[in-house]
Amino acid sequence: MFDAIAFAGGGNRCYWQGGFWEAAAPLLGLKPEIVVGVSAGAWSACYSLLGLGRRVNEMVAEGCSLGRRNFEWRAWRSEGSPWPVSRMYRSLIEAIIDESALECLKRGPDILICLARKPRRLPLSLAIPLGIATYQIEKKWRAPVHPKGGRAIGFRPEFLRVRDLTSPAELSEALMASASVPPFMPVGQVGGMAALDGGLVDNVPAEPLRSVEAQGGRTLVILSRLYRTFPQVAGRTYVQPTEPVPVGQFDITNPAGIRKAYEMGLKDGEIFARRMRLRET
Repeated sequence: MFDAIAFAGGGNRCYWQGGFWEAAAPLLGLKPEIVVGVSAGAWSACYSLLGLGRRVNEMVAEGCSLGRRNFEWRAWRSEGSPWPVSRMYRSLIEAIIDESALECLKRGPDILICLARKPRRLPLSLAIPLGIATYQIEKKWRAPVHPKGGRAIGFRPEFLRVRDLTSPAELSEALMASASVPPFMPVGQVGGMAALDGGLVDNVPAEPLRSVEAQGGRTLVILSRLYRTFPQVAGRTYVQPTEPVPVGQFDITNPAGIRKAYEMGLKDGEIFARRMRLRET
C-alpha cells in the first residue's frame, strides 16, 4: 500500500508510533521499500520493524518506574550527565540491537537514519543553542509540519543507511546522534564529526520520500504530535495521534504516560487501517 514510510521525531511521544505500527502494519500489509526516521522516530522504526514494539515499551515503562528524576546532580559524577535519560536511552538501544537484530534490519527495507550537521561557519557552542532556539521559535510561531529555519541558518541533513553499518555499536551511535539534543542528550560523533538531532533540520524527515513520490509511489508519514494543517503532496499521506500524547519528550518519571502512548497508538493504528481499507474498496 505504501512504498516508503517516514517516522517523525518526538522523544517519548514516539512510543505512540510503536503502537500504531503494531496495529496498522498487519491490517494493511505494510511492506515499504524505504523507511526513514529521525531522532526517537528512527528508534521507533527500528524496533517496530523487528516486531519488538510491545517489549520495548514495557522495558521503557519499567525503567521509568525506578524512582529516578529527570535531573540528578549525583548522576553528573557517576554517569557524566545530570540528565539520566541519555544513559537510559543508550542502554535500551544496546539491550535490543545485537548482531542478529542488525542483520534482520539489513534484510528488510532500506532504513535511513536522519541526523544534522552544524552550519560550516559556526562553532558547535554557538550552533547548538541557535539551532534549538530557531526550531522552538518557528514551532511556536508557525507550527509547520516541515520547518525551514534550521536550513536557513545552515544546518544540513545527512541520512545514514542501516545497511552500510557494520556493527550494533555503529547503529547505536547513529541512533544516539540522531537524537542529540544537548544538554539532555550528548553531542553525537559520526564519521569523525559532530552530529546532532536531525530534527534541527526537519523533525518530519520527508526528503527521501520525494523520489518515490516523483515516480508515482505512495508514502506515509507517521507523526508524533498534532498539527493544524498538512502540506498537500501528491501520493503522500500524513497520520497523527487523535489526541495529544500524554508524556514529555525526555520525561523518565511517567511510566503510565509511556504505556498510554503505546495504547493510544494501537487504537489509532487500527482506526487508520480500517479507514484506509474502506477507502481502497
